[in-house]
Formats: sequence, structure tokens, C-alpha cells
Amino acid sequence: MAAARLHRQIGSRDRVEREGGNIDVFHAILQLELPLLLRPLRGLLGAYLRDPMPGVLVTTQRSLSIQRFTAAHELGHFRLNHDPSRDDEDILRRSPFAARPGYDMQEVEADAFAVAFLIPRWLIMCHCERYGWRAADFSDPIIVYQLSLRLGTSFEATWRTLQRYKIIEAGAARGLEGVRVRDLKANLLGDYQPPDYHRDVWLLTERDAGTSINGSHHDLFVLRLKEHSGGGYLWNTDQLERSGFAVVRDAREAIDADGVGSPTYRRVTALLEEAQRGRISLGECRPWQPGNPLNRLELGYDFSGPEEEGYSKVERRRMLEAA
Repeated sequence: MAAARLHRQIGSRDRVEREGGNIDVFHAILQLELPLLLRPLRGLLGAYLRDPMPGVLVTTQRSLSIQRFTAAHELGHFRLNHDPSRDDEDILRRSPFAARPGYDMQEVEADAFAVAFLIPRWLIMCHCERYGWRAADFSDPIIVYQLSLRLGTSFEATWRTLQRYKIIEAGAARGLEGVRVRDLKANLLGDYQPPDYHRDVWLLTERDAGTSINGSHHDLFVLRLKEHSGGGYLWNTDQLERSGFAVVRDAREAIDADGVGSPTYRRVTALLEEAQRGRISLGECRPWQPGNPLNRLELGYDFSGPEEEGYSKVERRRMLEAA
């Protein structure tokens, strides 16, 4: 209930329904004027302080999804009026909403707040409506992985929350439990070998048009777009390169192998060469009619994560705007 009240207070749902994306926990902390600093903490993921005034610390030494969960956990301590807390890896190992012998109830409450704040049921429903996903589709681990990226949470936290909300059954959850995310990334990348598999792989389609996506600067993108090449229409990817993306693979997949002139899927794999924010704008047009696209894909992106030492990026941007 505390998480739901905060969403109503800061207008989270209206923003997501309008722009897409995830719950920006760092912006929420800024809106509440709760001091937040990021530091390379030793042995800790985060901390909540109350003396001489409330404040939050989050580590710089973990991935963006863990930074987000830690920040939401510390925000939970603040909103629930908890005592000061030093939080280590146990916040990732505990099962939210489950009080077991030996658990500190304050920590269970903060875990539950973090999940309820980052993954409210309505947020999952928003993404399902946008992408046309149904409950049965979540038996496919790639779809669960793509949902996790759009939620800004880990693969495990996502499928466990789907089970808690009874969107998937226990059998489907058991099938997802043994999935290696590395294998999902390799499947999406096909024959392209990335420098490493720590980076996430986003599958973008026409359904991402008009939304915003948030991730880390080393993430990879696979754009899978229907292309009407039989009519001379081709997706122009030059804008990707002008925006700082490096195209590392460009291929086509047949939709109807026996059809003549049938549309194909254009599959473009790209990565950002440095952390940045911006917009992707691609048009499917005939080369001799560039100003008359048949289809267009436009979306915003912020791939400046993970958070670095000091203030959060959203707070730094506010300071620059005020200067």
C-alpha cells in the first residue's frame, strides 16, 4: 500500500502510459527530496541513514538493475519510517513477502516495498498491452527476458513476480528457474559474438514506437522490423550510425519462404559506442523517395547506466538545468 500511495503521489502511472519505460526510482527519490549518494561501498549494496537527517547510499559496483532494486529498498526504509539499515547481498537472496525464521521484519518490509514499487501489476499490464503479450507467452523465456529489460529488473525477479501475481503457474515458473540468461542473449544475437555476455540484448520491433527504453551504455540492440523490400521499401539505418550506434550485423529473414515479393524481416544488431541519451528515428522508404516513408520507428532511449559515483544522473541533469 505504501508503494501504491507513492505511485499516486508522483504520477508514475500517467507517465508510463504516456511515454512507456520503467519506474524511475532515482527520479522518485529526487522528487521526495531524499538525499542520495552513490559510492563504491565495501561489502554493502546500500544503506539508509537517519542521523542527522534521512539519506540513502547505493553502491556503484553493481549492475543498473541491482542499483535500482537497492535504491527502491532504501526508499522503502524511508517511506516506512524504519530504523537505519546497512544492507548487503541478503536483500537479493531473501524472498520478498515471505517472513521466515531469522528474518528481520524491517528488511522483509523494505524488500516487499521495492518489488511493489518497481514492478506493480499495472506496469506489467501496460507492457502486455503495448507488446500484445498474453499470460501464455510468458512460458517463452525470451519474452520474460524482454519484459525484465523494460521493467528494469532482473530476469529472476521478473518471473518470480509474474508467479506471485498469478500471471504464470508454478509449472511455468519452474521451467524459467533453470534458464541461463546468457543463452537467451546468444539466441537473440545469432552468429554475432559480443565482446562479453554481461551486456543486455534488447529486441526492438515496431511495437516499441513512441516509447522510451532505459539501460546501460554497453547494451546491444537487435531491431527486427518488417520490410517491404518487394515494393522497393527499405529501412534506412543511417540515422543509427549518425546517433553513435555501431551496426555490427545486418541480415534479413524470410517471412514466407515460398512467396515472391513477400515482406521480410530486417534484423539489425547495433551497439552504442559510448553512454548517451537520445532518440532513434528510422524510416522505411524507397531510396528514391526518402521523404515519403511507408513506416517509421521513433523511440527515446537513455543508455547512460549504470549510475556512477556522486549524485544520480537525474539529479545531475536537474543541477545543470538550474545552473
